[in-house]
Parts: sequence; C-alpha cells; structure tokens
Amino acid sequence: MNPPVASPEPAPLTESQKTALLTLLADEDPNVHQVIRAKILSHGPAMVEWMRPHLLSSDPMLRRRAAEIVDHFDREAADNAFVAFCLTRGEDLDMEQGAWLLAQTQYPNINATAYQALLDSFAGDLRMRIDFGAPADQILTTINQFLFSHLGFSGNEQNYYDPENSYLNRVVDRRTGNPISLCVLYLAISRRLRLPIAGINMPGHFLCRFQGTRGDIFIDAFHRGRLLTRADCIKLLINAGHEFYEGFLSPVSSRRILLRMCSNLHHIYTRLEHSDESNRLHRYITALAK
Repeated sequence: MNPPVASPEPAPLTESQKTALLTLLADEDPNVHQVIRAKILSHGPAMVEWMRPHLLSSDPMLRRRAAEIVDHFDREAADNAFVAFCLTRGEDLDMEQGAWLLAQTQYPNINATAYQALLDSFAGDLRMRIDFGAPADQILTTINQFLFSHLGFSGNEQNYYDPENSYLNRVVDRRTGNPISLCVLYLAISRRLRLPIAGINMPGHFLCRFQGTRGDIFIDAFHRGRLLTRADCIKLLINAGHEFYEGFLSPVSSRRILLRMCSNLHHIYTRLEHSDESNRLHRYITALAK
C-alpha cells in the first residue's frame, strides 16, 4: 500500500491577495463569505496574527468575521493543548489544571491564572475563618456558609443542562453550576486548605467526601453543601433506581473526574444537537479513556 500523499502547503499570500480577501470576507453574500473563510483557514494558524488587528475594524461585518476566524484558531490550539494534557498525564493528573484547560477549549482567551488567584483568595479568607481543630462537621459548615451563603454559589436547578454549568470559569463568574463542577470548585479550595476531601463519582450525582477520624462525611455541593451520611448516600442511590455497590462511595481519581466532566458535556451537546461540539468532546473522552 502506498503511503498517503500529504496535501501541499498553500503558497504564502501576497499583500494584494490579503487585501482582496479582506474585502470579500466582509461580503454580505453568505456563499462568498464561506469560500473566503475556507481560503483563509486553509493557510492555518499563521493567519491569526494577520487577522487580529481587524478585530478593531470600523466595519462591523469584518470585525465579526475576523473574530470568528481568530476564535476558530484559538479554540483549535486550546483543543490540542487539552488533548495533549490528557494523553501525557496519569490517573493523578492535576485536576484543577485540567479543568482550566477544558474551559479554554470553549473560552480560549480566559485568564486561568487570574481565576486561580481568585480561588487562592477564597481559600485565604476561609483559612482565617476555620478552626482546624474543630470537629469535621463544624469545619465543613464554615466552608459551606462561606461558599454558598457569603459568596452565593448554588446548583443551577433552573437550567441544569446549560453547558456553561460545566466550565469552571463560568461557574465562578455566574456562581452556579452542576454537581461535578461545584464539587471541582469545592475540591480546588479544600486542597489549598490541605483538607482530606475527595471526589465521589456516584451514579447520577457527584459528591465530595471528608475522611475524618470519626467517620466519613459526604458533601452535596449542588445543594449548598448539604452534609450526608453513608446511609443517606445509599438511600439516594436506591431512590434513583441504582443498586448499591461499595465502589460508588469510594474516592475517584482526578482523571476520572475530568472524564466525567467531559462525558456530561458530550451528553449535553448531543442532547442540544450541537454536533461540532459533541465531536470535540468525543475526542477529549477518547484521550482520557486511554
């Protein structure tokens, strides 16, 4: 079998060609726009720096279409960065770093460092409030009052399947999310405080677990940090139609947490019939499942 023949690299654009492409990119005819867009995209990421100044164009059509092209390449770069992260890390990968990289696949221009600094400040405030010598339930109550009463985080029950519930930057911005994203936030802050809290990958509902000397306490971050016993969790499983297996209440690796986040998003985008986004998430799931 002959090896596949690589497509030839397109010749570099001349200045006159670039000028013509810009004029046609802003054409009102959608067919013309699609042809010109495809032509620009065929030249690859090198086009981004040429296109960025036109984000400030006085022509609103050119401004919008330049932004679409820049966003395409920025998201493509973020996709590749996230997949590379998934392929090169083990079970105990850095969960928070993975969550920010996942967020950048949808919002490539977010400042992850600034968000991390904000979580640092949340943890710093909590460090001043917590009595680390107190019983576990008292420590958790202090955390819950701060996150869910003072900062106003809550589960998004009104729009549970909104994709933004799964991206950590939007969870922080909007103060709402789904069970796993709120647990990721809880875990990220608790790890800064060096508290023995892990993720629990229960079917149908993600929880956190505090492992204390007097027994385990489960935390339902989606319901404002509600504290649950082992028996409460078993009851939740049975009421949801699941059989109980001990492994359902065991800590899950950071990689499995990230895999569940991506699986949830894949399900949401498939439900919304957003095939492009669903395909992107399938690529991430494949990388994480290896």
